[in-house]
Amino acid sequence: MRRRSSRRAGRVGRPPGGPSPLIAVTSLLALVLALLVASPTGAQAAASYRVLVYSEVTNSDHPSIPAGIEAVRKLGAEHDFEVEATADSSVFNDADLGRFQAVVFNNTNSTPETGDLLNAEERAALQRYIRAGGGWVGLHSASASERDWEWYEGLVGAIFDKHPAPQTGRVKVLDHTHPSTEHLPDLWERQEEWYNWRANPTSTVHTLAQIKVRDGIDGLDEGVDHPFSWCQNYDGGRSWFTAGGHDKAAFQEEAFVQHLLGGIQWAAGVAEGDCTATRTGSFQRTPLATSDLADPFELAVAPDRRVFFAQRTGKLKVIDQETMKVSTALDFAYTPEMTSQSDGLLGLTLDPGFAENNWLYLLYSDKVEKRLNLSRFTADGDTVDPASEKRLLTVPTLRGEGRANSHMAGSLAFDKDGNLYAATGDNTDPFASDGFTPIDEGAGRRAWDAQMTAGNTNDLRGKILRITPEDDGTYSVPEGNLFAPGTERTRPEIYAMGMRNPFRITTDPISGALMVADYGPDAREAKAGRGPEGTVEYTRITEAGNFGWP
Repeated sequence: MRRRSSRRAGRVGRPPGGPSPLIAVTSLLALVLALLVASPTGAQAAASYRVLVYSEVTNSDHPSIPAGIEAVRKLGAEHDFEVEATADSSVFNDADLGRFQAVVFNNTNSTPETGDLLNAEERAALQRYIRAGGGWVGLHSASASERDWEWYEGLVGAIFDKHPAPQTGRVKVLDHTHPSTEHLPDLWERQEEWYNWRANPTSTVHTLAQIKVRDGIDGLDEGVDHPFSWCQNYDGGRSWFTAGGHDKAAFQEEAFVQHLLGGIQWAAGVAEGDCTATRTGSFQRTPLATSDLADPFELAVAPDRRVFFAQRTGKLKVIDQETMKVSTALDFAYTPEMTSQSDGLLGLTLDPGFAENNWLYLLYSDKVEKRLNLSRFTADGDTVDPASEKRLLTVPTLRGEGRANSHMAGSLAFDKDGNLYAATGDNTDPFASDGFTPIDEGAGRRAWDAQMTAGNTNDLRGKILRITPEDDGTYSVPEGNLFAPGTERTRPEIYAMGMRNPFRITTDPISGALMVADYGPDAREAKAGRGPEGTVEYTRITEAGNFGWP
């Protein structure tokens, strides 16, 4: 912890009174003139501007501060803007601030007890700078600075309250047009020190991204609308903030560095972005399909924004979002008897190259044989010709034996490397074991024993399969699955085993991690000698493994 120098002694949290009206007006005019002189216009705007990186602390000193300075310097060199860095607040005066189009508060940190960052005159200069149209950028603990200054809290958008231990989580990107978030995936996975806010800024600021609080991050208290990054037009200027940047590794992460660059560019006024406040009433909900819906299971959005969705009862449908026309591309026409349990059209995903090849993949119950088929089809506009089918693999099932087909799972997903994942259920009757694990080893009771499916290394049920589709409609097995090809009594397609009903899966587009939602047993409470109470698991998988069922 570093204490302030003696020149700070005797200051109070907020400047009492303030300069005389004449001095204030004169200072404001001088600052406006300085900004106008320093601010490039027209064609020059994208060519050169200046950014100040300010990194002073009186409280906790983040080790990532030097990495933040270096990252902004590198961005300046690569994107043609000048960077000056300092930890001396004396730069907050009209003449110096007037040379910059944006000021970055780089993990600054202070408390009233350890001393303010800015004295009364410096605070007034920052206010005049913002009111004259200046830009402000805040990184992480910039929100833990000047905690007794109401105007600064408004500038940041929120003041830090507390945080749990750093942990892995995901950020949900809400605005894909702002320059700071346009490059990010819908769900952005990262290791971070996640912040709680003294007051949630939602509806006051424009939320760019929020934390996925239901992904298992411990210690968050803002509810579902927990903002992570935001921007706003504030008191005449521009303010952009991200809660990221706790660890120096963040400044080596391409996605985060581009996030920071977009924030600087917007705050400096050289990149456009809508930062009006995010309010529920600002959005319009448009239902895409409201009729003829029968157990819709999975959907996928094509590059041209058409929406493909699969109904378990057999229809693959397509919605044209421009005309709102709903077409049936393919229909397996299952009977009600066929879909009385969990059989049907279960999985759908589009090929990563769909824009060029029009390939889509379906996991569906065969109408004749007792099995699931994983096949590739080719779309022709809004129709799919059944004759275009290329069958990659089949999964035999116990259809008709008890109610074994109540757990079929069926979700499909591609990863960033072009591998296709398929989730399959344990295909076991769960209704004769009082809600506990079905492990009946009696004669003729195979449909009541999950050991022979999910626990069987030579069976494709109760698994997450991982294969690499080939152009000719076959597949290869990528390295890193649970069993090497040729291993006795195993299937090389298995990536994760020991699943009961992995009903939905997805992959992180940056890290490649597999996310699995899997149903556990049905028991209402744990019972010694029988098993645990019913649970639903959300599992993040980064390498092949056995996950325990049954």
